[in-house]
Amino acid sequence: MEKVPPKLFHDFFRWFCHPELRDHIEGDLIELYREREKESGRSNADIKFIVDVMMLLRPGIIKPTEGYKNLNTHGMYKSYFKIGWRNLLKNKGLFAINVTGLAMGIATCLIIMLFVVDELSFDRYNEKANQIVRVILKGKVNGEIIKEAVTPAPVGPTLKAEFPEVVAATRLRREGSPKITYKNVTYRNNKVALVDPNFFEVFTLPFIQGNPKTALAEPHTIVITQDQAIKYFGDEDPINKLLDFNEPGEQYRVTGIIKDVPANSHFHFNLFVSLEGMAHAKEDNWLESNYYTYVVLAEGTNQAGLESKLPAIIKKYMGPQVARMGMTFEKFTESGNEIGLFIQPVTDIHLHSDTQHSDLEPGGDIKSVYIFAAVAVFMLLIACINFMNLSTAGATKRNKEIGVKKVLGTRRSQLVQQFLTESFISTAGAMILAAILVGISLPAFNQLSGKELVASFLFSPKVMTGLFLLAILITLLAGSYPAFFLSSVKPIAALKNKLTNGGQSKGIRSALVVFQFIISACLIFSMIIVNQQMSYIQDKEIGYDRDQLSVLRESWLLGKNEKAFMNQIMNDPRVESVTMSGFIPAGPTNMSMTGVYTGRQRESFRRTTLYDIDEQYIPTMGMKLLAGRNFSKDSGSDSSNVIINETAVKIFELGEDPVGKALTANTNNNGGTRSLTVIGVIKDFHFRSLHETIAPLIMLNNPSRGLIIRTKTKEMAGLLSSIEDKWKAFHVEEPFSYALLDELYNETYLAEQKMGNILKIFGALTIFVACLGLFGLVTFTAEQRIKEIGIRKVLGANVREIVSLLSRDLIILVAISFVVAFPFGSYLMDKWLQDFSYRIDIQWWVYALAGIATLVIAFLTMSFQTIKSALANPVESLRSE
Repeated sequence: MEKVPPKLFHDFFRWFCHPELRDHIEGDLIELYREREKESGRSNADIKFIVDVMMLLRPGIIKPTEGYKNLNTHGMYKSYFKIGWRNLLKNKGLFAINVTGLAMGIATCLIIMLFVVDELSFDRYNEKANQIVRVILKGKVNGEIIKEAVTPAPVGPTLKAEFPEVVAATRLRREGSPKITYKNVTYRNNKVALVDPNFFEVFTLPFIQGNPKTALAEPHTIVITQDQAIKYFGDEDPINKLLDFNEPGEQYRVTGIIKDVPANSHFHFNLFVSLEGMAHAKEDNWLESNYYTYVVLAEGTNQAGLESKLPAIIKKYMGPQVARMGMTFEKFTESGNEIGLFIQPVTDIHLHSDTQHSDLEPGGDIKSVYIFAAVAVFMLLIACINFMNLSTAGATKRNKEIGVKKVLGTRRSQLVQQFLTESFISTAGAMILAAILVGISLPAFNQLSGKELVASFLFSPKVMTGLFLLAILITLLAGSYPAFFLSSVKPIAALKNKLTNGGQSKGIRSALVVFQFIISACLIFSMIIVNQQMSYIQDKEIGYDRDQLSVLRESWLLGKNEKAFMNQIMNDPRVESVTMSGFIPAGPTNMSMTGVYTGRQRESFRRTTLYDIDEQYIPTMGMKLLAGRNFSKDSGSDSSNVIINETAVKIFELGEDPVGKALTANTNNNGGTRSLTVIGVIKDFHFRSLHETIAPLIMLNNPSRGLIIRTKTKEMAGLLSSIEDKWKAFHVEEPFSYALLDELYNETYLAEQKMGNILKIFGALTIFVACLGLFGLVTFTAEQRIKEIGIRKVLGANVREIVSLLSRDLIILVAISFVVAFPFGSYLMDKWLQDFSYRIDIQWWVYALAGIATLVIAFLTMSFQTIKSALANPVESLRSE
């Protein structure tokens, strides 16, 4: 009698038999098989034998006449999980790759979801968030593009009076960080805002003590946040206590305590002073913008319709004041100038504002949100694609299992449920691992992004429901194709190890590999561009030397002793030069602008930035004087002389020899002017970020508060310690503070740096997950072709030829992905670079570098398994033959 085929028993034990039964029943099974073979003939022996054994091993579950299809519901699902778990454990490597990749995809998706939700939640804490809009100023005046978040003082009250759809209007004005004293203790680290009395009726900032409607109704009243109340008063009751503001020399009475301003707000002040009784708040000046104006619109108001009415307000109120300066509003607009008020939903300020340089705080970037959301989606898709690829690729390993089950009466729907169960087991394991990864990595992500995200948000009912639905979606997405593909296999073909749609499966796997590497190549390309632009920002010639410069912004607190302090610093041999000015080209700085024009051409005025400096400013900052001379102590007339930059020469059309030419500057909004004489021209330098073009600049000989120090030594710690000792010798109440100009410059591009770093990390993770799938696919391919490899080696093939055989097709697929990846990546990066006025050009070598990097990563991923297969002993693979 023919010996029982070992493959049959191996497969049977693997599919149906508990490991503990194997050693005890194998002999009986062989005898039973021989009996069935003798009775029914060779062709039907396999099937009849398996039916008998199933009845023998599962008498409590399987009915002899109906076989597998009448499994009771409880036993059926229990069987699904048991069989699914055993199948997964049999392929531990594949299971580990699937769970790890899926977990990383889910964890990345969850972290980015937290980030995106936080970014989109800004200012939505307000009860009237959908009704609050900010009024902004935009226009174009003599070639200058104006985009201001601040408006003239009368704008808010005027809109409230003119339009019935405006329910309320309130204003805010920054006051900086004045020196505040309580019981002879001085405090400095505060953020003060001047606001209208109805401010807390517009913005939802909950009161702990006091009445939001009346807290700021009287002059010299103040509302403070809870943390400030503890800092100033400790356990005392803060209400009606007086705070001394030493700089304005006034006292303010505490009338309310509010909770700290939420993190997802576009402003974060901790002291709110009433504008009531302040003269500047009542000025009817439409030519000077200092106020952030917010209005509450009636529900259902057409915002576009309201905005269309605002030009009439500008003409009605601003027009007469423009005329007092020497030109009619009609002539102003006929010259191609335009100025207008626009409205901006408060919920759009953080992500959609184009008035960043005048906003209360640096905002976010909706493009970054889109990019990170896309990375999250693609990461999850790639992880699911890996599962689908590896599951369909492993179909031929389970063909006999499917064939036997279908012969025994298993319905296709039951097979689908079986494979979806296996998918769910992997997904559930990945979800658990993902939750662990989120908990571990979230603190590091917060530090990197500057956020305060908490994992507890994921355990809210809504999010938990969403995660459960996500698990179901992933189960269906990742397991549906293998389930329906495997369940459609014909039993005869399966038992004969012949699958009819293998070519179709291979084609789908190839398409999915191409999709994965489209994303991977696009991310590699994007990371190169972002890194190149940030390097460009760091290395660009900006017109001054920012190294070894220290800024003492608070030196003005010394009062009359500031000059003596400056002289002491200059006497230090480690100091090269010192200049007195609060105007610095990076970070927070003093700001001053006025209208400037040539001759009597008042209508061609251009708003121009003014820098108040002394004669040491230009050499200390390392700037280059192109024509004329610097300011001098010996020249008494320098009070009316100015130094201008190259852009000012072009804007005011001063010709090739601007030295000695006259400029006229407005001194007030009532037509007052001042004549200025150009004595020097300085090379253009960037005093704004590289997002903006260089604007005209005028330097005045008017030393202002603040010191900038250029040192001879790079050992800054010892020098700064010595300067601090000199500071303390003047018995100043405030602590010594300084900033390095190089660090201030870098902070200007902090948002871009964070975006670049986060993109690198998530991009690398996405590429890693894609490579996990590629590794698993190569491993499967090597296993499928193990006998072919053995035969080729016996016939003389070398390692290089075997590696090429296994890698060639997949490398071609990776290369095909470039056709889509590079045009798509180029489009996205070009959009991102448009935010910079000074930017790199995308060179051809970037595409080559990205392509080579992608191919190298793909080849290295495949090489381990391909080389291992190429080096394997062919005797092992051919032994069963």
